[in-house]
Amino acid sequence: MKNILLVKKSEVKIKSFNLDDFTKERTSEIKVKKITKKSLKDLADELGLEYDDKKIAFTKKMMTAYLGRVG
Repeated sequence: MKNILLVKKSEVKIKSFNLDDFTKERTSEIKVKKITKKSLKDLADELGLEYDDKKIAFTKKMMTAYLGRVG
């Protein structure tokens, strides 16, 4: 059985919805980590992907450029 809390109309506060109230703290916690070739190689190994140094270098450049535009 669930409990129900009844309140009077005069006890309810109404204020406008502000999206920053919900996202501001989370946004400030997000930090971009530096992308390294070693971290990309470790991720590829973890995912079982084949790679060579040329592919890793290209991926590093692409990820760095993408995060630079987004972040």
